[in-house]
Amino acid sequence: MNLEQRVYKKLLDVPKGQITTYGELAKAVGLKNGQRVIGKIMNNNPYPAIVPCHRVVMSTGKIGGYAYGEHIKTKMLSDEGIEIKNGKISSFDKKLFRF
Repeated sequence: MNLEQRVYKKLLDVPKGQITTYGELAKAVGLKNGQRVIGKIMNNNPYPAIVPCHRVVMSTGKIGGYAYGEHIKTKMLSDEGIEIKNGKISSFDKKLFRF
């Protein structure tokens, strides 16, 4: 299994209504300081309807980028019950999923 596949498989563990960070996901697959690598992998996600890359956010609580636009990512997260104000996740610590 290559790195991308390992990342996508691990991301499937993040339940609807919760988020994880690029750094947490990197650590979960054994990448030290791999946030940027995770970002690139998320941007190239060939299965966005299956692999929930919209649930990966910045460690600051900002939603971060999304291949289909931040407004789409915001809507998808909001539809899952995650409250976002000014581009940041409200109650970040309560919504954060740790592997």
